Amino acid sequence: MAVTVRIPTTLRPMTGGVSQVQVEGANLGEVIDNLEAAHPGFRERLLDESGALRKFVNLFVADDDVRYLDGLQTPVPAGETVSIIPAVAGG
Repeated sequence: MAVTVRIPTTLRPMTGGVSQVQVEGANLGEVIDNLEAAHPGFRERLLDESGALRKFVNLFVADDDVRYLDGLQTPVPAGETVSIIPAVAGG
């Protein structure tokens, strides 16, 4: 079940500068696990110490924010896109 993960510019050094990577996973948690296995460092950037999604990182499956779905248990169908979007703050 390969899915595409879109990597934001700030995290691209972990993927060798690549903007998209292909990983396996039936749900978001598995996608993150496999992303971490292929490109170490993602888990600590995406998840906090308790294993929950960090507050200042948004993850989308297709166009849906996983915070309003099933979080890490959100299904990710084969061929779907997961987008990592860092939150932007300022005034």
